[in-house]
Amino acid sequence: MKHSTSGKRGMVALAIVLTLLVSGVYFSSGAAQDGKSQILQSYQELFDRSLKEKKGLNFYVKGQTIGAVFVKMIGSDAIEVRNQTYSRIIIRLDSIDAVAIN
Repeated sequence: MKHSTSGKRGMVALAIVLTLLVSGVYFSSGAAQDGKSQILQSYQELFDRSLKEKKGLNFYVKGQTIGAVFVKMIGSDAIEVRNQTYSRIIIRLDSIDAVAIN
């Protein structure tokens, strides 16, 4: 009984490709998490400055701009802000496109 070496090579090549694909997905998701945590850290710096100095922030949320002062974090998913029109606004962190301060 003869074994085909080309069949074994094909299986080895397939195993290598699958390993690289899985590794790529793992590393890209890790890089995405690192990028996300850096963005949240940058947001937090602006939130702290707004709270400390009572400075307003511009929140860019899905095409809309909300001018407000940061009040507090709500867990790890949302923030509470206020402005002259509304005493309480809750914004989910994952919906924020950008934050600006003067």
